[in-house]
Amino acid sequence: MFFRVFRSASWIANGQGKRVLGVVGTVIAGGTIATYYHRNDAHMTKKLAVSKFMAEPITSKDTLVANASDMKTKMELLIMKIQADFCRSLENEENFGKTFIVDRWERSEGGGGITCVLQDGDIFEKAGVNISVVHGILPKGAIQQMRSRGKQLADGELPFFAAGVSAVIHPRNPMVPTIHFNYRYFEVTDSAGNKQWWFGGGTDLTPYYLDEKDATHFHQTLKEACDEHDESYYPKFKEWCDKYFFIPHRNECRGVGGIFFDDLDTPDQESAFNFVSACAHSVVPSYLPLVRKHKNDAYGDRERQWQLLRRGRYVEFNLIYDRGTKFGLYTPGARYESILMSLPLTAKWEYMHVPTADSKEGEITHVLKNPRDWLQTAQKK
Repeated sequence: MFFRVFRSASWIANGQGKRVLGVVGTVIAGGTIATYYHRNDAHMTKKLAVSKFMAEPITSKDTLVANASDMKTKMELLIMKIQADFCRSLENEENFGKTFIVDRWERSEGGGGITCVLQDGDIFEKAGVNISVVHGILPKGAIQQMRSRGKQLADGELPFFAAGVSAVIHPRNPMVPTIHFNYRYFEVTDSAGNKQWWFGGGTDLTPYYLDEKDATHFHQTLKEACDEHDESYYPKFKEWCDKYFFIPHRNECRGVGGIFFDDLDTPDQESAFNFVSACAHSVVPSYLPLVRKHKNDAYGDRERQWQLLRRGRYVEFNLIYDRGTKFGLYTPGARYESILMSLPLTAKWEYMHVPTADSKEGEITHVLKNPRDWLQTAQKK
């Protein structure tokens, strides 16, 4: 028995007396020929199962179906899936049925987003998972920021499209680390119709207490996702992460790193998208085992106070240095509640607090000031 499929675009009847563009397929199976019709009209929206998402897509279902091969569509559907998968994974860890508040919002300048927040859970004190799909005219502040990192952007009005998913999870137990991830796609079109596109993103871990096995597992998961596409990615993006998530005025990293990249436009659009998709799908397996491992660990007031102090450093980085926060605040019609969802519910600043070097708090502080190659460290032991 052999199978062969031939496809071609054709005008076909849609059952309502109208002709629509669809796909005609011929299947040859062991000498038997069967023709099927795959309609590319409004009926196709049934194939887009929006119930699996946290809310309705920002772009209309008809538009998504009609432009299924467009990268804007692919990215919107990817980030909605990642948001839903991650939110439901976190909800499953809660012991008393705490769920995410889902806030779908629209932006008058174009597009919108879906903000999901779980607050005051017994496992997660605050968890925010946000997607945004926005378009419009690129603001001057954003143009200046992009030019400062080498983007060659034409003068005049620049229409843009941006889609991304971003999450920050602040657990209640200090033994469970915080995770942040962000994956995004950007398009800019100049007056001549020339289009520039690129991807960016990354995933990083911020523990309050050091567990080397946790750090190794986290980095190994990210490395495996990178290696599927290019074995040079992990070492390059790991180093970039250590440099990016650095607090200069504290002379320390925000956490134990992960991967970070921006302006990715090689080797081609589809390959870059597949890489970003693999990284985004690696978030749950990189993080959820750590939650399950530590969510019931014992801790006291000392550990809690240290967690609040470290959260203060997290706030300092996000408000002073984070490029994504700055871009969001520059964008007209920005939704500040969604941009600032990364901030913890509670944090603390204490004057001149320096832990002793031989304490558990001193141990993690030393690591933050001296980034490690976690996978080489594991191999040596």
